[in-house]
Amino acid sequence: MKIGIIGTGLIGGSLGISLKNCGFATQVFGFDATEGYAEKAKELGLIDEAMPLDRLILQSELIIIAIPVDATVRIIPGILNNVTNQIVIDVGSTKEAIHSIAKSHKNGKRFVATHPIWGTEYSGPTAAVAGGMKGRITVICNTEDSDNDAVEVVEKMYTTLGMRIVHQDAQSHDIHAAYVSHISHLTSFALALAVLDKEKEEEQIFRLAGAGFESTVRLAKSNPDTWTPIIKENRSNVLDVLNDQIFYLRQMKKLIEMEQYDTLHKLMEQANEIRRIIK
Repeated sequence: MKIGIIGTGLIGGSLGISLKNCGFATQVFGFDATEGYAEKAKELGLIDEAMPLDRLILQSELIIIAIPVDATVRIIPGILNNVTNQIVIDVGSTKEAIHSIAKSHKNGKRFVATHPIWGTEYSGPTAAVAGGMKGRITVICNTEDSDNDAVEVVEKMYTTLGMRIVHQDAQSHDIHAAYVSHISHLTSFALALAVLDKEKEEEQIFRLAGAGFESTVRLAKSNPDTWTPIIKENRSNVLDVLNDQIFYLRQMKKLIEMEQYDTLHKLMEQANEIRRIIK
């Protein structure tokens, strides 16, 4: 199958090389608005050929949109305007707005909303990882709004990559993503800011940083060009989650101030219940 990838950075590049390696793609074309990205992706073997967007749409059988979600919202109508029988998917971290726009389009049945839940804190073509998505989960949303053949091809693609498929509606996806992904990034950014501020007085703090700190703050290395649009698109759900987290942080702060460590201990025990979900 001829695959066209719009956005040849971490996710797009990883999909390109992985789909080539597993034999699902016979050819991979790439387009990127960031100067030099598509050419670098070709140099690294992530894609076979870099080409203009209009040519990519015409020559591809499956088009993968792997760019920031706000840009995806803007370009989907134009892409769908130019498809005949091609299949179009996106791989963004928010789904509701993207799905809504595609659903209202005359060619919207050729679109499938997806979210492969994988990534690293790095960006650009050089960050691409062959086989990085194997064993991970991908969410496919609102399959009833897409043509059956389009859904079948997309499911086969993710299965060939070794991913497990979960079906959700777009609204539920965005709520759950806010809790399990988006809040983690905001928390990491906030912790990094607090530590960087403290580092002005105590530069030794980084020498003492252990594995716990490194894993918690790792996400703060993530690209703001990617994450600002995600937070913007999922604003309402993210605010709900932030309010919940702030409530518990204030509760812990108050218990520490009042030296009520037995109650703090009980809260921590309640938090340990997460072991049942994440082992």
